Amino acid sequence: MDRMSPPETTPTQREAALLRELRGLGRVLVAFSGGVDSTFLLQAALAALGAENVLAATLAPPYAARAEVEEAVRLAGALGARHRLLPVPFPEAVRDNPPDRCYRCKRLLFSRLLELAASEGLDRVADGTNRDDLGDYRPGLAALAELGVASPLAAAGLTKADIRALSRQRGLPTWDKPSAPCLLTRLPHGARVVEADLVRVEQGETVLRELGFPGARLRLHGDLARIEVPAASIAELAAAAAANDLPGRLGRLGLRHVTVDLAGYRTSRPNQPASGGETESEDAWTPKRRS
Repeated sequence: MDRMSPPETTPTQREAALLRELRGLGRVLVAFSGGVDSTFLLQAALAALGAENVLAATLAPPYAARAEVEEAVRLAGALGARHRLLPVPFPEAVRDNPPDRCYRCKRLLFSRLLELAASEGLDRVADGTNRDDLGDYRPGLAALAELGVASPLAAAGLTKADIRALSRQRGLPTWDKPSAPCLLTRLPHGARVVEADLVRVEQGETVLRELGFPGARLRLHGDLARIEVPAASIAELAAAAAANDLPGRLGRLGLRHVTVDLAGYRTSRPNQPASGGETESEDAWTPKRRS
């Protein structure tokens, strides 16, 4: 990882450090998911380097939610960035959702980005890792380090809170967007992944968003759906489920049993084997979106 800004600097100073980091990278390919971090990074790269020296690239394996991919395409256009969408077939190395899935996936997908950067005459590939991520359980970071991927947000010392606040100041629509890890995080380790399950998860979480729970997680265990929301929101979810026939709506997706995890939504827990659920390392829950 590149050098870090001292923690006593202000968010504005850290943003200035980010621009310096980016200028030092030369021509850059930004790994662009359309999330909070990569959107802020892309806007900063465009400001620091100019559109002609920046290419945004969005990888689209089957376990990337289609709505997220479509939003990334729209955002890149709105920011005025050159953009490439790269569909990726399901990598067999992660078909059984192994415990080191994230490492394997990052190695495969970012190798594709490095090849694209080389073919486009770009100097570096940059991703949206922030300073908070460095203290989380994120095995994919090892793959990025091995491949020489730059993480300028982390190098500048920017935290998730910094990025959300600065994104709001810059008028970015993603400032309060909930995190959206890949759909494989909703399935247990060691279970053979079929695309139909990924579709059911995405469709189920779309239903939950429509009910006002944009960051809810639908963990899949066969034909059982286990829903996670913050513990303080469980009663609200139960009321919304009863009023809107949530079991029936999810049942039409092939989910015969619908449960709510009474422990609530938790981040940064150790991953669990096939008998249990998956866990994500990500920033804290974001409440209902404002219109």
